[in-house]
Amino acid sequence: MSTQTADHTDIRATNLAAVLGHLRRTAPCSRAAIAAGTGLNKATVTSIVGELLDRRLVRETQQTQNHVGRPATLLVLDGSAYATIGLEVSARGLTALACDTAGEQVLRWHRAGPGVDAGPAKTIAALAALARRAVTAVQSSGRRILGITVGVPGLVNREGSVVLAAGLGWRDVPLRAELAAALGRPDIPVTVENDASLGVLAEHLYGPLAGAANLVQLTGDTGVGAGIITDGRPLQGHLGYVGEIGHLRVLPDGPLCGCGRRGCLEALASLPAILSRVDGTIDDDPQHQLDTLISRADAADPTVTTALTDAGTHLGHGIAAIVNLLNPEAVVLGGAYALLATHLTPAIDQALHESTIAPDAGGCTIVPSTFPTTATPLGATAQALTPLTTGHLPSS
Repeated sequence: MSTQTADHTDIRATNLAAVLGHLRRTAPCSRAAIAAGTGLNKATVTSIVGELLDRRLVRETQQTQNHVGRPATLLVLDGSAYATIGLEVSARGLTALACDTAGEQVLRWHRAGPGVDAGPAKTIAALAALARRAVTAVQSSGRRILGITVGVPGLVNREGSVVLAAGLGWRDVPLRAELAAALGRPDIPVTVENDASLGVLAEHLYGPLAGAANLVQLTGDTGVGAGIITDGRPLQGHLGYVGEIGHLRVLPDGPLCGCGRRGCLEALASLPAILSRVDGTIDDDPQHQLDTLISRADAADPTVTTALTDAGTHLGHGIAAIVNLLNPEAVVLGGAYALLATHLTPAIDQALHESTIAPDAGGCTIVPSTFPTTATPLGATAQALTPLTTGHLPSS
């Protein structure tokens, strides 16, 4: 490809991304509104919209704008042709979520197990079976699958291998390669990401704080991880190992963590740590155990109240480290933390304000997620759409 052709291709992709982004934010809208909102000239918008209509990524609606002169047909995203699949691996089980390119949910499934003690091979086999079912269901709806993204609570390298997921007991697991091989679908790209990084992407795109330039989402269902948006972009780091706040050492002589160290935030304030402290163990049905914990917290059970206050204090100190470094607008409590937010937030707020250097914690607020059980797979469906949202259309 010549330099001139490559430049033209890059410009075309940038313009496509701008049009699709404007539609995602403001649809239904007219071609003229897209031109005004993106700064592109009307001829370019007309050409791009024509291509998107041909590819069934955009459709015209019967609704028209009421204004002086000829009414303009409005455009919306069309989800009838393509979809992506998001998967999540956690101590509470496996989740599959599929969304089409208009953002509509196609399916959502959850299965308990195989459990933390099952090991990576058994878990990957179960994950592959769930993924195959999801692929079949999406394809039966007439949609082509653009990609599958998996969220895992741990360190994930650029090759999609799980370097360490202490809460699962995983080390050096080539998850992307093994899942892709088990699926046997080389036409469907598979990627693997940290669960919190996907969770914050969902919050950034779809939550009440959508568009916030500096945002953190904290999850603790298996390990404790932070997904980070800074200056409007996901923080990725040199090798992708960002947000592992769970292995901040809070108490040097504290309980043993799955990473092999003592006193990590994860060993003190993750959901498994809280459940273990309250019940003495983690049973075979962590969802039932969580529901019981919430009920006991709501009933002001003193044992649970003390455990959650202590966990909230530890979380507040951990969050303070992030706030001192990054000054986010908000920290979103995801997963079980969101479900327990009324019991955790007072202690978090107190510790946060005691431990941050900036006045009023730098303006940071603590808020619960509005989708505590689906943020990671929802973010995964969005991540799998990255080629399209950056202006690269699917091959014909």
